[in-house]
Amino acid sequence: MRTPPNERLTSDIDGPGLPAAAGSERRCILTGATSARDDLLRLAISPDGLVLPDAGAKAPGRGAWIGVTRAALETALADGQLKKALMRAFKGAPLTIPEDLAHKAEAALARHLGDRLGLELRSGNIVMGSARIEEQARSGRIAVLLHASDSSEDGRRKLDQAWRVGTDAEGSGLRGQTLPLDRTALSVALGRDNVVHLGVAGHPGDMRAANRVLQAVSRLVHYAGNDRASETNETGRDTSGHADRPQGRAANIDEYVKD
Repeated sequence: MRTPPNERLTSDIDGPGLPAAAGSERRCILTGATSARDDLLRLAISPDGLVLPDAGAKAPGRGAWIGVTRAALETALADGQLKKALMRAFKGAPLTIPEDLAHKAEAALARHLGDRLGLELRSGNIVMGSARIEEQARSGRIAVLLHASDSSEDGRRKLDQAWRVGTDAEGSGLRGQTLPLDRTALSVALGRDNVVHLGVAGHPGDMRAANRVLQAVSRLVHYAGNDRASETNETGRDTSGHADRPQGRAANIDEYVKD
């Protein structure tokens, strides 16, 4: 859809044919906060005014950006704040906002993460199987450690310890990321049976695959309200600053495959 000639594009909306510059920023239409484009979720506006999540930020037409949690988006939907923000951004253009947009947004982010994991698996960057993960973690070849939401505490603890050894972080309390996705969701995403834990291969000199996965993980975890768990920098140490936040809801794949 073409942008009307009297509608100025700002950092909180965009239009077709505008490639994102490296490190570009966008403004959340709900909070007004400016963040890196890759940290936000794009809402695409179809030619007939339907508002839908665009986790890959590739859909044609105009779009707006949000950086809030699911709970905050649900509140903004209920009290009309999202509708008002979108109408301000698009100069009162007719819009249709689905009642289940908050759910659709989480589903889109989950699918985006699943797609990313699938791509990295095909590139040879995903390590699966507890024994293999433990061996590679201890030898310093795992850059990111991920656990399903329904993984056992004992299983997480064993692999977390191996990861701390491999990253010279013993005694630090470093833990892998517990995802808001269960083992069924991870198994479907990766086309394997019973994926409970997985590692992303890498080392301090090559964090490219790890950073790609972490970007997709962090958006889903933040949106789900589960950013308590560790995020890692190139040294493998906790950089989240949210170690005491409570866990959010754990999502089942059934919520995602039907959208």
